[in-house]
Amino acid sequence: MRTTVLTSAVLATLCLPVAAPAAARASLAPAAPAASPPSSPFRASSASSASSVASVASVPSVPSAFSVPSAAGARSAPPQSRLGRCGPGELCLWAKPGFAGTRHVHELSAVDIESCVPLPAAAGAQALANRTGRPVTAYQSAECAETGEFETYPGDGTWVPQTPYRVRAFRVWEN
Repeated sequence: MRTTVLTSAVLATLCLPVAAPAAARASLAPAAPAASPPSSPFRASSASSASSVASVASVPSVPSAFSVPSAAGARSAPPQSRLGRCGPGELCLWAKPGFAGTRHVHELSAVDIESCVPLPAAAGAQALANRTGRPVTAYQSAECAETGEFETYPGDGTWVPQTPYRVRAFRVWEN
């Protein structure tokens, strides 16, 4: 299973409106027209790499794999609502993938640094957002045992829509 980690920089590019204004698309177009546009932006044989990047960047829509429609289907919803609400200084864990289900919030001020914090026995997390400003390791084991699966996520604004295993405990690191 592949883990998708979305950092702040990636989120900024993915959360653009679905239909970019013409002025925004024009600013992404290459300065000089290419001899002939490649049939696929991923198989540019004779075009320069700058033209290839511009071709990919000028696609006016966000890939559907990253689009999560809101309840009303509005496209003008703020990016935070598509990713799951999680404030600065918080570690947010959701029971279901895609930031769905019960959300558990742990504030940095209430967590012992470098201590194992188990989730309640019946609770487990399948999505998370780390906005603590510190690295957080998520464990499959409720005792933070390194014999099971574990993954460390950066704390500068990381959203993980689906963890590769059910998270049963976590540890916030000093740095």
